[in-house]
Amino acid sequence: QVHLVESGGGLVQAGGSLRLSCAASGGTFSTYTMGWFRQTPGKEREFVAAFRRSGSGTWYADSVKGRFTISRDYASNTMYLQMNNLVPEDTAVYYCAWTNSRLINSRIGSELAYDYWGQGTQVTVSS
Repeated sequence: QVHLVESGGGLVQAGGSLRLSCAASGGTFSTYTMGWFRQTPGKEREFVAAFRRSGSGTWYADSVKGRFTISRDYASNTMYLQMNNLVPEDTAVYYCAWTNSRLINSRIGSELAYDYWGQGTQVTVSS
C-alpha cells in the first residue's frame, strides 16, 4: 500500500511562487511513474506534470509549461512541483499520484492510469 502525503499549498498573489512536495512511502520504488494533477470545483481532475522513475523525461500540461517544474529526490522518494509566475487560473486542489507501472507516453496524463493518490493540497492564487 503506497501512502502519499502532499504539502506546500497556500495562498499567494498572482506572479508569486509556491513549491509543492509529495512524500511517498510503502511501495516498491524501483520502477514507477509519479505525477501531479489538479482539480477545481465542478471540473474534472486535470493533468499538470509527471515523470517516470526509469529513464529520463518529464511531461507538462501546455497550460503550465515554462512556469512549473517537476523534480524528485530518489533517496527520499519525494516529488516536488515548483510553481512560478502563478496566475489565478492555477487555483485548485493539487494531488500527487503514483503507479508502479512505467506508463507509456500516451497514458502519462490520464488519471485512470494512476493507482494511488494523496489527499490533496489547496493552492489559491489571488489577483
